[in-house]
Amino acid sequence: MNRFFGPRSFNIALFWQFFASYFILFLIPVIIASTFTYVFVVKLIEQEAENSNNITIRNFSTQTDTAFSSLQANMINLLGTSNLKSAMKLFEEPVKDPDYYEITHYLMDQLNTLDTGDIISNAYFYFAKYDLVIGFNTETSKENFFQYFYPVSDQEKQEYLDNFSGKKMMHFTKPYTLHQKILFTNDIVSSSSSISAVMSYPFNSDHPDVYLIVNMKLGELSKHIRIQEKWVAGTAIVDVTGNVITRAGESIVNPQKLLDAARSHSEGALYSDDQLQALSYVKSRFNDAWYYVSLIDLETLLKPAHRIRMFNLVFLGFFLVLGGLVSYYLSKRLYKPILEIKSGLTSHLRKSVVPVQQKGNDYDFIKQFSKLLISENKELSELVSGMSPIVQEDFIAKMLSGEYRDNLSIELYAREIDFVYERNVARTVLCIEIQYYSWVLEQISETSKTFMMVELKERILKSASGTVWLCQTKPDMLACVVQHSLFLHMGPKEVSEVVSLILQQFNPYFKAAIGVGKKVHDIGELYLSYDSALAMLQHKSLHSRVEILSEENAWEDRTQLDSFLSSDEVNRIFNIYKSRNYAKLLKSVFDLLDMAVVKNASAYQVKGLCSDVLNTWIRAVETERKDLNIPFYYSLFEKLNRCATWDEIKQCFEHIHTIMFPLVEPSDRSAQFAEILDYIHQHYGEELSVEKFAQQLNMSVSHFSRTFKETVGEKYVEYITKHRLMMSKRYLLETDMTIDVISEKVGYLGRTSFIRTFCKYEGITPGKYRTIHHQ
Repeated sequence: MNRFFGPRSFNIALFWQFFASYFILFLIPVIIASTFTYVFVVKLIEQEAENSNNITIRNFSTQTDTAFSSLQANMINLLGTSNLKSAMKLFEEPVKDPDYYEITHYLMDQLNTLDTGDIISNAYFYFAKYDLVIGFNTETSKENFFQYFYPVSDQEKQEYLDNFSGKKMMHFTKPYTLHQKILFTNDIVSSSSSISAVMSYPFNSDHPDVYLIVNMKLGELSKHIRIQEKWVAGTAIVDVTGNVITRAGESIVNPQKLLDAARSHSEGALYSDDQLQALSYVKSRFNDAWYYVSLIDLETLLKPAHRIRMFNLVFLGFFLVLGGLVSYYLSKRLYKPILEIKSGLTSHLRKSVVPVQQKGNDYDFIKQFSKLLISENKELSELVSGMSPIVQEDFIAKMLSGEYRDNLSIELYAREIDFVYERNVARTVLCIEIQYYSWVLEQISETSKTFMMVELKERILKSASGTVWLCQTKPDMLACVVQHSLFLHMGPKEVSEVVSLILQQFNPYFKAAIGVGKKVHDIGELYLSYDSALAMLQHKSLHSRVEILSEENAWEDRTQLDSFLSSDEVNRIFNIYKSRNYAKLLKSVFDLLDMAVVKNASAYQVKGLCSDVLNTWIRAVETERKDLNIPFYYSLFEKLNRCATWDEIKQCFEHIHTIMFPLVEPSDRSAQFAEILDYIHQHYGEELSVEKFAQQLNMSVSHFSRTFKETVGEKYVEYITKHRLMMSKRYLLETDMTIDVISEKVGYLGRTSFIRTFCKYEGITPGKYRTIHHQ
């Protein structure tokens, strides 16, 4: 058996060639013919079922519409001839007289004349404005009626009573449960499902006086709409809102499925979105909002088609097996050459390798496949070798961040990426922070920074080979894990000094600081050493030299510097600003920086102090200047934070000082105020508010008034007043205008204020002034 079906028995390629020919020439036509037959039969069965179902559902819809139309006509006739208006006048009387009982029995008789048929159980009048219900053989209060004579289920009672409001014209309630009780007791004998048709009277009133309710048995109504075909799983009457009026059969109509069918299919057509059921519908002629729906059991309907499909599958399976046996026999007979060579390579084949296309005979194919294996293995090996340093550096970064702390997990991950390390070795982490100078950042590209970082790594690894691991944890941070080696006499101190010498070669481009962490003996605690190294970097200074910061020398020659300005210093800056001595503002900052240099303050302390100074400057400038915004201030703080040395911070403050406190040349100020004076001379009769000119020059009102007096020589108000008086005297002497006209023309709102001002400056009234000079 093994020899017959073993790998040496036949050539699989030849087998598939023969089988493919057999499949194309013989099986495909058979499959097409079988599929066509099956589809044709299914289509024929579905079409016949659709026609039969269409006829049946239209018949029962016509019958049901006729029954409901007849019921509606009877209800309208009953309400129209029942003399309800006369009855309600008697109901309003406080005492029940014989006429009351006579009209009540008359209404009962009218209800008994209603053609009940086989689906109607009873009917009654529900008076909306009176506590009265009249049935076939009873007249009682609403509470007694629904408790003893017509006991609706407690859970559905309120929803049922809600139907007796507003105008109703043949309104059908939702199905509800009706109990049958022994009269005047609460003993339930049986329960049944019912549905009611409600009609109000007067017919067109939104607040009707009485409702006629006709109750129907759901069981009898379901029998009325049942279709007896085996493949019909159920029938139902459904409205457009998805409410099922009544149904027959065990299957439940899906309202959404019905609405989809109504939108996409015509009446009578079968609609299905699954393989189990289909439905067809006919719109009611009695109520436009109703659909008569029939559910089709596709499995029952298509049983003949399923038998045909099973026969086709057996038929195809037989020919498939026959074709396989024939192809196997032919391939076995024709397979001869190079069997030994191919068998020797079969054990080396891997599914993950994509084979080349066969060219020539099988021998050529085997040679090509062997070359492909060798080439792909070589490429894979080179790829893994190139990726290994990157993966290992990422692994070190995760240990430093604390993501890997468990020794067992670290050992397993290290084994997967071929990361070799000794477990019982003390280690210390060095954090090398790189801060490019401002002028370098403006010129250097990200690519150049990347190449510079790669060169730095290579020099460190070459100088401290075998004792350090390197990884870049942040764009400006390089972590160096030092393994303590007694044999090589290399520890964190020695490696720090070597790295410091290397960093000095890059000093023209960036300022560097080395933070030395604490020693740890467990590889899972490397993150602790890394955190302590980062903490050491907080003590770096603003000197341009490379700094080594450890617990031994981090606080060396350092004194405490307050990173915030005192309230007195803040007030002093505000006073200097108000005095317009801007040069003194810059000098005060330089004095603070010189004091920080003497105290050898850390960069963290100095930048905190400088940020407070800058914030005070901004608060002072904001009182007068409106052209500076939040993004601009943010850029100033960002520029300050990028400073790496004392010189950069001083240059930064010089730049900020130039922007925030520009010096206004006297010639420029004179030109500005000359334009303002010219405007005053042209528009002296209008309102000339000081706020308008202050805003025009981007000054506060006090600053404008002070600058106006310095430039013009007079206060703003005095100057305008004198010019107006000069023009008024000209009008007094050269024209015949009245005092009122002149006062308005020179900008005064009234005669009184003009005369008062004229007397204050001239000593006499305007009229006296005109009289004296006209003599």
